[in-house]
Amino acid sequence: MKLSWKQFAIALCLFLAGYLTFNNNLFAQTPEKTKVSIAVGGKNLFYYLPLTIAEQLGYFKDEGLDVQISDFAGGAKALQALIGGSADVVSGAFEHTISMQAKNQRITAFVLQGRAPQIVMGVSNKTMPNYKTIADLKGKKIGVTAPGSSTSMMSNFVLAKGGLKPTDVSYIGVGASAGALSALRSGSIDVIVNLDPLITMMQQDNEIRIISDTRTLKDTNAVFGGPMPAATLYASADFIKKYPNTTQALTNAMVRALKWLQKAGPEDIVKVVPESYQLGDRALYIDAFMKVREALSPDGLIPDEGAKVALHTLEAFDPELAGKNIDLSQTYTNEFVKKADAKYK
Repeated sequence: MKLSWKQFAIALCLFLAGYLTFNNNLFAQTPEKTKVSIAVGGKNLFYYLPLTIAEQLGYFKDEGLDVQISDFAGGAKALQALIGGSADVVSGAFEHTISMQAKNQRITAFVLQGRAPQIVMGVSNKTMPNYKTIADLKGKKIGVTAPGSSTSMMSNFVLAKGGLKPTDVSYIGVGASAGALSALRSGSIDVIVNLDPLITMMQQDNEIRIISDTRTLKDTNAVFGGPMPAATLYASADFIKKYPNTTQALTNAMVRALKWLQKAGPEDIVKVVPESYQLGDRALYIDAFMKVREALSPDGLIPDEGAKVALHTLEAFDPELAGKNIDLSQTYTNEFVKKADAKYK
């Protein structure tokens, strides 16, 4: 069958239109910024396990990104890196997006890593063997990852429920690894607020008595009265607006890691996670992972109700939120996660 010049011209135009559309779609998905710096506070924690999985399995590279991750002593330090300009994105607690809006700085979370905080508060059996109620903590030294971090936030909320103010105790930053263990064992702190795998190690050695636990959805609801978003990836609203394809690429990698974690067994986890994170005890690491597994987000979506619970929690003890009209719709977006979930079913 021979085509007329007119039919040939129409076919050629249709081909070129399809070709250009295809290549424009490819171009549209190309990250505008390929080198991205991410700050995190306590990368070895299960709280940030999806970030580690995305990094170790090469998911960021698959999305065309060269990601550099800087580890800090706590989430507050990671946030400072973002505000100071030395980090593009933070792998950190959702509530920072709320507290920063109260300071007129718009930060937006765009993918959820954890649907429960996994933070545990325990009293030292060495310095407080006779602990009975929250009131007993007045005047005591509480070790948190870093002052102003999510561990401080949880501690402040537990204290408030027990009738104490943040100023009734002394906060000491102890990090999320060896420094925290040393502080507890030396008696430098009376209370520890930290996460797994550290907490499970302290439990096994009978060094602490747990007084508040958010490693499961049930316990999280009991403490906060509802779902409490935990680790996210967040960035300034300006970054997300300027680099939407980069933000999408980051989200794709994280959602892919979350999907992998839903299917992975404990042995799969220990093969991927750096050995230094396992505290020299693989069995303990697996035991700790099983305690927090359900706290990991299955899809990366930030629940509307969770944002409300986070705001209510902060309002219970943070005077900087008094009289502030917080617009929760500006603290997070699920726009990128919905696209990632469609891509990685």
